[in-house]
Amino acid sequence: MSSGERKYWYNTTSGEVEYGYMSPAVDRVGPFDTAAAAANALQTLRERSEAWAVEEAIDEDWRKATDVDGK
Repeated sequence: MSSGERKYWYNTTSGEVEYGYMSPAVDRVGPFDTAAAAANALQTLRERSEAWAVEEAIDEDWRKATDVDGK
């Protein structure tokens, strides 16, 4: 049994928290250790997405600042 079968997932189609592999992978976000964490999946995804966008912007600014060839 894989670890995902004993975890919680958020179903993006139904908006429900599931335990184990109840729905197709394309409809699931996770895995999460608790049902509460799975219930907050969309907020967690938004926060991570915003953090990644900030990191990418910082990286891009750094690349521009260190580009000695002007390319």
